[in-house]
Amino acid sequence: MLLADHVPPTWRTTIYRAPHETTSVIRDALECVLPDRGNQDSCQPSVDTVALKHPHPQMICGDCFQWLAQRKENSIQAIVTDPPFGLIEYTEQELSKLRNGRGGVWRLPPTIGGCERKPLPRFTVLSRAQLESIRTYFEHWGKLVMRILVPGGHIMIASNPLLAPFLSAGLIAAGLEVRGTIIRLVRTLRGGDRPKLAEKEFSSISVIPRSCYEPWELFRKPLHEKTVAANLRLWKTGGLRRTPDGRPFPDVLKSEFPLPFETKIAPHPTLKPQRFLRQLAWAALPLGEGIILDPFMGSGSTLAAASALGYASIGIELDAEFMTLAEKAVPRLRQIQTEWQGFESNGGSAHMGLTDYLTRTA
Repeated sequence: MLLADHVPPTWRTTIYRAPHETTSVIRDALECVLPDRGNQDSCQPSVDTVALKHPHPQMICGDCFQWLAQRKENSIQAIVTDPPFGLIEYTEQELSKLRNGRGGVWRLPPTIGGCERKPLPRFTVLSRAQLESIRTYFEHWGKLVMRILVPGGHIMIASNPLLAPFLSAGLIAAGLEVRGTIIRLVRTLRGGDRPKLAEKEFSSISVIPRSCYEPWELFRKPLHEKTVAANLRLWKTGGLRRTPDGRPFPDVLKSEFPLPFETKIAPHPTLKPQRFLRQLAWAALPLGEGIILDPFMGSGSTLAAASALGYASIGIELDAEFMTLAEKAVPRLRQIQTEWQGFESNGGSAHMGLTDYLTRTA
């Protein structure tokens, strides 16, 4: 059945990455493609087996500011999103340059050793006025978010070390509470370069540090009740879900770049790996109940992570091409079998399969 492409090819990775889950995974897949004994005409190739078990995300093509303004108050429990935090990189003009290979604000690195590296936005080119516009943008966005989040609802929002202060200043001005920063440990290609056009002259100099982490700023809408416990009882929010082994959710998460088959499914310039996003989605709904919103959906990877955990989710995307990509990518991304990788461990591996930790907390 696998060789005949009647089962999504992503299941093949399970055989190598999670062999202990192979039997149940393949059985579930085959149940969806084998003919019904009572109806021989019902044999159809399965294109999305996990979707039969998990909520189907709602995807909207449009402006998230307009959507947020019209959304019912106190109707979203958490936001997990990777926004255009430099603002200009996802404008129609800059996206057109990126897609045509012209660069613009996007740095188009050369192919090295046969490996084609991903384009990255150059935030060091932003002017003071553009930096101030980031703060203003996220203050406006934050006020809209404050209205639709339930009391105690969290926001996990990606940034980078250069722009995080401006993003955070805007959200603080909107009335959101700072709850810390979740550090995604990942070595990126940004920073660490020698002075441009003087690399040999100043060969021992780096202009800025080589980036080895990505900050995800953590905010919370103020509680409505007097205590977190009371807020949890009424609104189902206020805290973060502990890890499957009972530890507090950490503010440092090991990560990696998306695996090759993930980028093939969703070739988005800032795609995040499913394992990392599922850890964020897991923590965002402390009781495992509610809706996760991604107002800057991109390829839909956050929605895929939420759906894989059995959570309802909504995504909004302004760019029509990314919207089309998300519609195709989400059903395939959520089929990926992943594992929980804990930051803390007692001298050994702190991995737990997705099936294991979902069953443990059912």
